[in-house]
Amino acid sequence: MSKKVILIGAGGHAKVIADIILKSGDSILGFLDDDSTAKLWNINNLGKINSCLKYVNHNYFIIAIGNNEIRSQIAMNYPKLQWYTAIHPSSQIAKGVSIGEGTTIMASTVINSDAKIGKHVILNTGAIVEHDNIIGDYVHLSPRVVLGGTVRIENNTHIGIGVVVKNNINVCSNVVVGSGAVVVKNIKISGTYVGVPAKIK
Repeated sequence: MSKKVILIGAGGHAKVIADIILKSGDSILGFLDDDSTAKLWNINNLGKINSCLKYVNHNYFIIAIGNNEIRSQIAMNYPKLQWYTAIHPSSQIAKGVSIGEGTTIMASTVINSDAKIGKHVILNTGAIVEHDNIIGDYVHLSPRVVLGGTVRIENNTHIGIGVVVKNNINVCSNVVVGSGAVVVKNIKISGTYVGVPAKIK
C-alpha cells in the first residue's frame, strides 16, 4: 500500500527527496516550510507543525532539510510523528544493514554488510559506506563520500563532498570535514577539518 508523505522543508534537498518518494511508489501529500514560495502547502514557520497534526493519522513525515542541527531539533520536538525513510531504488544495500527512521538514502549509494545507519541521516548521491560502519544520528554524508570498513561517525557530523575516510577510523560528534579531505587518523575533538591528510582548521 502506497504511503502518503509530508515533507518538512521545500528547498533543493526536498526536491531530491520528493523524487525518491515518487520513484519508490509512494505519494506526496504536501510540504511544510517557512518559505512563502513553498510548493503545495505553506505554514508561517516550522514551529506551527502542531497546527497540522490533524494530518498525522496514517501519514508519514520526513525532514527534507540538509542542516543536521535543524533536523535534530525538529525530530526531537515531534517524537510522535511517523517518520518516513526514503531509499532510492538505485541504491545498493547489503544484507544485515540497519537503517534508522527518517533517513534518506539517495541515488547510487552503496551500503555494505552489517553497517548500522542512525536516525534522520542523509547519505547523499553516490556515497559508499563499507562493511561494519556505524553512522550516528543526524549525520550528513555528502555526494561521493567513501568510508572504508569499520568506520564510526558520531552524531551531528557533516562529511563534505568527495571526502575519503580510511578503514578503522572514528570521527567524534559535531565535526565538519571539508570537501576533498582525506581522514587517516581518528578525530577526537569537535571542529572543522580540512586537507590531505585532514587537520583541524
